[in-house]
Amino acid sequence: MPEVRSDEPLAPHTTLRVGGPARRFVEVASETELVETVRAADAAQEPLLVLAGGSNLVIADAGFEGTVVHVATRGIGQEAAPGASVRLTVAAGEPWDAVVAGAVAEGLAGIECLSGIPGSTGATPIQNVGAYGQEVAATIVRVRVLDRATGELADLPPSACGFAYRTSAFKRSGRHLVLAVTFELARSELSPPLRYGELARTLGVEGGAGAPLAAVREAVLALRRGKGMVLDPADHDTWSAGSFFTNPVLDAAGFAALEQRAAGSPPPRFPEPDGNIKTSAAWLIERAGFSRGDARGAVALSSKHALALTNRGAASAAELVAFAAEIAGRVQLQLGVTLVPEPVLVGIPWHPDA
Repeated sequence: MPEVRSDEPLAPHTTLRVGGPARRFVEVASETELVETVRAADAAQEPLLVLAGGSNLVIADAGFEGTVVHVATRGIGQEAAPGASVRLTVAAGEPWDAVVAGAVAEGLAGIECLSGIPGSTGATPIQNVGAYGQEVAATIVRVRVLDRATGELADLPPSACGFAYRTSAFKRSGRHLVLAVTFELARSELSPPLRYGELARTLGVEGGAGAPLAAVREAVLALRRGKGMVLDPADHDTWSAGSFFTNPVLDAAGFAALEQRAAGSPPPRFPEPDGNIKTSAAWLIERAGFSRGDARGAVALSSKHALALTNRGAASAAELVAFAAEIAGRVQLQLGVTLVPEPVLVGIPWHPDA
């Protein structure tokens, strides 16, 4: 039977460590418990929040007046796939970095650049998690879901998942609850061609070449630690939701306008296959006059990376979102670019300061 608690504090269940209590908190350890709990809440028209690793949530200080389902499901299945590939079907509650570590140890390539990312496996297709040139969408072949509109279970192919930069159909709509994710990974001693210049330079390989999987993982972890992006309870720079804003993707005209506003300091540009141009949110934040370590009360930009908003120990959700809104407002005013929060804001309106 699922474990049920009342008035459970939610802050300890998130990497930001902010947020009030859940009126009802249900911890589920199996897919059957998860499905039955969500179906029952939906039938009762009960407000529902699904929480696993809590690495991409900002929960209001008032908490959540409904049922919070804490996903603690476990299990990894393996099957052969065409060619030299292997398919891993991973329960939604499995900690993501442990899955990456296991794949690297088994010589399975395709997700090694996603090392050190906190949270659960079930969150990876929702966010289309990506880092250092890789995205999970490139390896996902199936997502097992509960269709909350019909109450039925379904296996969705990638074409039905609506994957795009740091988003998906799952993030845009709450209709589907992710139960498990199937990844297809290649048996290989080397990673796929490295697409991220900083990582290639760290490994001492030419861009477009591969590198040993374990070396890639260790290099990614080192780079993430240097930016405060690997969880460490003793380091307040890691009390964050990772990158608070997504990197803006602009059309040619929008990027040209940014270049004009930022005269004398060319903005970073990363051409996308569709002709649009991605730029750096961290660069925009610093260009707008914010510096690493800048603080508002108990909230501060990380001392290691301007894109992470951190809790210095006693922050509230309201303080954190107010500082984020100040940052986004100034970037919009000075540089004409809209910053979009990457974490999910629960019970918190988003109004960038004008």
